[in-house]
Amino acid sequence: MYRASLMFFLIGMLYTVSSAQQIGVNATPPADAQMLFDGTAEMLHNNWTYWEGPRLAATLPIKWEIVDDPTDDGTAMDTNDPAAAGGKYGAADIVTKEKFRDFRLHVEFLIQDPGGNSGVYLQNRYEIQILDGDTTTHGLGAIINETPSPYHAYHGVGEWNAYDVVFRAARFEGEQLTEKALATVYFNGVKAHTNVAINKVWGGENSGLDGGNDEGRGITDTPGGIKLQAEGHHVLYRNIWVKKLDLAESETDL
Repeated sequence: MYRASLMFFLIGMLYTVSSAQQIGVNATPPADAQMLFDGTAEMLHNNWTYWEGPRLAATLPIKWEIVDDPTDDGTAMDTNDPAAAGGKYGAADIVTKEKFRDFRLHVEFLIQDPGGNSGVYLQNRYEIQILDGDTTTHGLGAIINETPSPYHAYHGVGEWNAYDVVFRAARFEGEQLTEKALATVYFNGVKAHTNVAINKVWGGENSGLDGGNDEGRGITDTPGGIKLQAEGHHVLYRNIWVKKLDLAESETDL
């Protein structure tokens, strides 16, 4: 009996360690995940393009610079695209060429200077905010304007942070929305938002898909890519990967 109990305890511990390695900074992707950005220019240009929104002012190839990682070995990409100077989101945002419905996403980011601003968009619609210094519902780690900011989990300026997200796309019958998009978000390994129903696309037509439809409430049954926002700040990204899911139930909790 003792040996059996010990065996199950050790298996549980191994599972916990394995799960922990797939959440938070330096998380390793599962074997069936797809790497979207590994720090190289090759992967940036192969997997990403500029989002062709109404405010697009940048031209290919992508001008996001590959820079040395300021804290670790390796490289990262810097969102400070010249076309987005002055905070013109939508002018030089980048989005994956591949589009997604349900998925698990891992993104690591580093805000280089106080007040640094960017954002991670699920399906090029729903923003998880990146904004140093803002603890409101428009602030860091919030599903923008929908949830509180889990600012307490932030590692701070000049340090790497991680979002781990499970996302379930909105459901439709024909063109009729029947279930809102859902998301669970972990911020640096801390559960921040659990199975949140997302009401709309915020920020208007320059923000993301359907942003100009009925003030962002007119969600359509169109898959979208993972988008990263350029707002004229030095916000860095690395270690971005995604795993496609098919979530039949209305549940996104890891």
